[in-house]
Amino acid sequence: MGAIIWFIAALVLAGLELAVGEFTLLMLAGGALAAAGVSLAGAPLWGSVLSFVITSLGLLVFLRPFLKRRLHRPQVLDTSTTALVGHTAEVLETVEASGGQVRLDGSIWSARSLDPTHTFAAGERVTVISIDGTTAVVWKEH
Repeated sequence: MGAIIWFIAALVLAGLELAVGEFTLLMLAGGALAAAGVSLAGAPLWGSVLSFVITSLGLLVFLRPFLKRRLHRPQVLDTSTTALVGHTAEVLETVEASGGQVRLDGSIWSARSLDPTHTFAAGERVTVISIDGTTAVVWKEH
């Protein structure tokens, strides 16, 4: 009979967690499920209660912070120029140490070669190594 009560308590706590969303009641539901298992194995009431307390505290201390960090992490959209580093660009005008033009992320950028002795002809694919102001520093595609 005790196992059924613990199981119902676990269901109620898990159902209430849907309304709250803080993972606290879900951790308590996990403790109630553990207590239901211990009670089902034939342990006395104090054993079930002890199992509930230890399991709930363990879940609250170790699992809950991990879940909160993982699921409540804000989604960040990087719109800065550093987000373009590593992208592939198409050379529009010959790129050399003094300059050139590439099509990068749908727009035309001024560009220069990372190695001053190396040039890239129109139509070649290059990789953006860094952004220096409004100039993309490029090198041959990997």
